[in-house]
Amino acid sequence: MRSLIEGAFRNKAAVILCVILVLGLGVFSYSKLPMEFLPEADNPQVTITAIGPGYDAASMETLVTKPMEEATAGIKGKTASFASSGDSYSQINLSFDSSTDMKQAKIDVDRAIAAVPLPERVGAPYVVQLNTSMIPISWVTLTYGDSLDAAHQEQAQKEIMESFQSIDGIGSVTVSGRPQPQIRIVPDAAKLQEKGVPLQALYAVMNGRSASASVGSGILDGAAVNLNVSSVLHDEAALKKLPVAAGVALGEVASVERESGRENISRIDGKDAMVLTFTKAAGANAVDVGKQVEQKSEQLSKEIPGVQLRVLMSTSEQVVHSVNSMMREVLMGALFATIVILVFMRNFRATLVTIVSIPLSLGLTLYLLDASGVTLNILTLGGVAVAVGRLVDDSIVVIENIFRRLQKEPFSPKLVIDATREVGTAITASTLTTVAVFLPMGLLRGSLQSFLLPFALTVTYSLLSSLLVALTVIPLMSSRMFRNVRIAEHAPSRRFQKILEWNLRRKWVPLTAAVILLAGSIGAYAAMPKGAIDSSDASNVSITLAFKADATQAHLLEEGKKMETFLRGLDGQEWVYMSAGNSSDGARFGEISSPTQVTFLLGMKKGADAEAVIESIKSKQSDYPDAELTASAMSLMSGGGGSQVFVDVAGSDLAAVSKTADEVMARIKPVKDVLKVESNQQERKQVYTLEVDPAQAKAAEIAQQLQGMLNPVPVGQLTEADGRQTPVILEPMLKPEKASDLPGLTVMTDAGPKQVSAVAQWKKEEKAAVSYLKDGKPYVRITASAEPSRLSIVGADIKKAAEEVKAPAGVKVLVGGASSDQSQDFADLGMIALVSIGIVYLIMVLTFKTLRAPLAIMFTLPLAAIGAVLGLIVTQVTPDFTAMFGALMLIGIVVTNAIVLIDRVKQNEERMTIREALLEAAGTRMRPILMTAVATVCAMLPLVFGSSESGSIVSQSLAIVVIGGLIVATVLTLIIVPCIYELLFFRKSARQRRDAAATAAAGQASAAGQPAVQGTL
Repeated sequence: MRSLIEGAFRNKAAVILCVILVLGLGVFSYSKLPMEFLPEADNPQVTITAIGPGYDAASMETLVTKPMEEATAGIKGKTASFASSGDSYSQINLSFDSSTDMKQAKIDVDRAIAAVPLPERVGAPYVVQLNTSMIPISWVTLTYGDSLDAAHQEQAQKEIMESFQSIDGIGSVTVSGRPQPQIRIVPDAAKLQEKGVPLQALYAVMNGRSASASVGSGILDGAAVNLNVSSVLHDEAALKKLPVAAGVALGEVASVERESGRENISRIDGKDAMVLTFTKAAGANAVDVGKQVEQKSEQLSKEIPGVQLRVLMSTSEQVVHSVNSMMREVLMGALFATIVILVFMRNFRATLVTIVSIPLSLGLTLYLLDASGVTLNILTLGGVAVAVGRLVDDSIVVIENIFRRLQKEPFSPKLVIDATREVGTAITASTLTTVAVFLPMGLLRGSLQSFLLPFALTVTYSLLSSLLVALTVIPLMSSRMFRNVRIAEHAPSRRFQKILEWNLRRKWVPLTAAVILLAGSIGAYAAMPKGAIDSSDASNVSITLAFKADATQAHLLEEGKKMETFLRGLDGQEWVYMSAGNSSDGARFGEISSPTQVTFLLGMKKGADAEAVIESIKSKQSDYPDAELTASAMSLMSGGGGSQVFVDVAGSDLAAVSKTADEVMARIKPVKDVLKVESNQQERKQVYTLEVDPAQAKAAEIAQQLQGMLNPVPVGQLTEADGRQTPVILEPMLKPEKASDLPGLTVMTDAGPKQVSAVAQWKKEEKAAVSYLKDGKPYVRITASAEPSRLSIVGADIKKAAEEVKAPAGVKVLVGGASSDQSQDFADLGMIALVSIGIVYLIMVLTFKTLRAPLAIMFTLPLAAIGAVLGLIVTQVTPDFTAMFGALMLIGIVVTNAIVLIDRVKQNEERMTIREALLEAAGTRMRPILMTAVATVCAMLPLVFGSSESGSIVSQSLAIVVIGGLIVATVLTLIIVPCIYELLFFRKSARQRRDAAATAAAGQASAAGQPAVQGTL
């Protein structure tokens, strides 16, 4: 320690150069660091999505979902499988152990799925493993003017996509609402019968008609030539002329129509639109990429006639706002800390020397973050915001000790070195204990580690940097700033020393009071509801119209447009986006929704009353009796389980599972603060099943025939004059409109054409619109929406209610969701807290070389708990995950003051009794202890009164826990820790007091002239 301090004095020029370099590197690193909202973290889940137009939920489950589930059953690291099958789609979510390498897991899943044979019309499944870097950074709408025809629209779209993909840092560009022009062949049953043409002939109408092939080479007229064969169908007229039978053209038995369809419904402000969704590449700067997207949109809108590109939303703006607001809170915290130092020191030079540690520590921290590959996001900036109060703590202790020594001794460089060395051990130990709290976060696994480790590294780098500055730069600056300066003497507080002496004589009074307060705080915390992290803002409003499973697409679109018109008339809205249906690009990112759901997104004007808009929207529920209308504020960064509690009922027997689920729902509904209860089997749909008599016909052949007769079938593609490929679809000839039409359908059998009623019977059933599998077995998921502020209590009540249901053999009832995740997160942090306490104690044992002195310091932890709970009670803030994280931080923060106190006690014990050492240390170290505590508290005040960022662990509840815990711990530390310390050394202290009393009595007797009593013989 001494060599480090003296080395700084011997190499002043080098230290000055290092200071300049650190400040320069800090500024350079800040400008260079990639800026994003959240650090890169893998989601321990792989999603498989397949789309099969025309297949119902049961068919998708049997033909697609189950084969894919079986193929992925043996994937290494997989812990659970959740599958859903609905009309035209199948999706499987594979959950993995947090230690699994998710990149390898995706490769393994890709290989397994590639080997699964899928039925006709089911597209290749999309396998996606999501990462926070895949959070979209911009949404851009693309609309065309009426003057552009389909060919020019497609050309413009191609040019726009190529231009956007050339942007440096773009990861991917996905499109929804993409135009899908097609040629429809509509058979005429009467004409087919009249001409004697079977429907099957139309399936092969385009076979072999388009070709381009090389048939050889030869020498013609003395020159080498190639011989090719080519035939291309360019338009509907050519298609109509194709023969379907001898002397019969397609146009004679069917109509050929061009249709300009879309992959899914996508509208902006009442106009059909495409929406381009942008993600950034890993390591790219989200803000820079977002700005380039915005600039490119403006440029292309001007350059391409008839095209309008509009940035609908940009998360890069949110990132800038989040980073700037967090940086503002950091600077405010630094200002408050500076004011505190000036008030306590009442010396401008001392204040100036102390606050130098803030820019130097921040500069070195930013450089280390850059070197570690950590990005600038709300978590790393949150770490700085939390640490900014601690950045000056070490410097305060050093400068205060130098300041105190200069009040009694003449200035000299040796005095500065000795004063720094005197507190060097204490500040090193206190800093290392704080660091020790954060480094065990590396023991966490999975996404929680990915989020907390950057935060922990930021705090660690900040604190170690501040320690280095306090031991080198601060004493060196003090030797220059305090030369020839007269400093008025500051006497320790005699009143406080008397109060402490009274408590030391009556230890049972403060200790009993502390125990009562601790017991009360534990009871109060146990009774408190633990809430979910609030992650909503009012910049956007999300609206959903969920229709029944049997709703038609025409009805869906009609009702959606009605709601769209209403939304566009609302005050405060800036734009209205409407979407419905699924797209291949969405499926590529695992985004699948119900085909009977219409979603709206409302952009709010700045300052608009979003809550009033939401209430106005909800009041329109009566206008949509066959749909469920929901509206809520939405954050671009929101995610996670929110405040929903899941109860999964699983088993082999679906009937038993459904019955048990109904019982569980009945038990959950009366639970207090449960806002809504629903299950994944409540939405049901009428299903007609044709039960074929195997003696009369082959079910597989009938199924194949009916699929062709009742569903559109792709039969080929037209090559347009501009090279575009347009699919040709054969529309179904049969379109039964009533149930009574079904028995009359005609199919071919071994005995010839027959009505299906002759060989089979239609059976009508009510089935779930979506079927679900959990680890290959049917399950029902019950979702209970809880009051967010009472999540823990509601979750516990739901679990109790679910456990009261007696499930039959083979049926399991499992409770999970937000409350379960919250409990697991709390348990993980609890484990980290225990590890941190152990490391902190070890560091103090190594520092003080005894077991008992560090034990006295550890008693500050329960004192901090008292303050943390008191802070939550006073402010009426519901504790959540971030509050628990604040309690973890307190472990490292509150022991700092006790270390500074006990370090002085140990120094005093070399020449004083324990009681005298405690009284002198408390009086001497009270000012630096109060200064560091008040500086830390004031530095965190902006987090209390500022707006916490969505998704950030640095929130109001965290700041309140830290501030409350630190205030109470600081006050009680100056009383309770000395009492505990003396209690741990009670025999030695009692003996010292007896010896001191005997010596004092002897001295008084000697002063009074009384001879000592001698024994006589």
